[in-house]
Order: sequence, then structure tokens, then C-alpha cells
Amino acid sequence: MFPFELVRLTDFENEVRIVVQSSMDGGFWEAQIEITSLFVKGSTLLVLSQSKLEAWAQALDVLSLGQDVTWMQMDRGPTVSVQLEGERDCPEVVVEDESISMVTVRIPIALEDGWISDHQARIRRFIENLR
Repeated sequence: MFPFELVRLTDFENEVRIVVQSSMDGGFWEAQIEITSLFVKGSTLLVLSQSKLEAWAQALDVLSLGQDVTWMQMDRGPTVSVQLEGERDCPEVVVEDESISMVTVRIPIALEDGWISDHQARIRRFIENLR
């Protein structure tokens, strides 16, 4: 099952991925956020819990209604925001790592139609594999 690509937001120039690397004790999963663009490349570790996974599924539902979301806000570790109408006339993904590196990266990504339903299927597949 691992590694499992939970999130893959890409337009083939810019990309934000969240890859679940392994299971941890206590119902947690070690993951990594990876950001790649023509300008910047970086990654940071992330610990996922059942509640964070459920929050991502809910965030996708909100995105499908045409609303921006912030996932994992007010939690330890990175925050991921998806803004459907960014400053460059396309969606933007903002990753903030205030708790460790204090770095914020804003990546414009021209997402293809169907990306939300693709990610809803990814989260369902991951949760179903846990059972």
C-alpha cells in the first residue's frame, strides 16, 4: 500500500504532492509534502491522523462547491490551502510550514477538469485500504 500518493495537484510545470510513506503506531501515518516548480523544490514531513484524513475528504466536498479551503489549519505541522481563483487567474496551492521552517510557498497550478473527483477517489481508496 505504501507509498500512497494521496494528493497530486499538477499542471506538469508546478506540482504539489502528498505521499503517505508508512503507517505509524497509534493510528497515524508518516507522509511527506513535496513541492516542485521551475523555481522552487522542497519537501516537509507530515503526520496524518484519521481526523486529518476525514478533514481532507470534507475539504474536497467544499472545493466541489466552488469554495476555497484550508486543510490542517490550527494544527501542528504544515497547513495546505487551495484557492480556486488565485492571483494568476488559475488555482493556487499555498503550503505554510509555520511550526518548523516558517516558510510559505504559493504555487499556481492550472488544474485539469475532474481533479476534485480524482482526489475524492484517492481518499476513499486510502481509507478503504485501512480496513
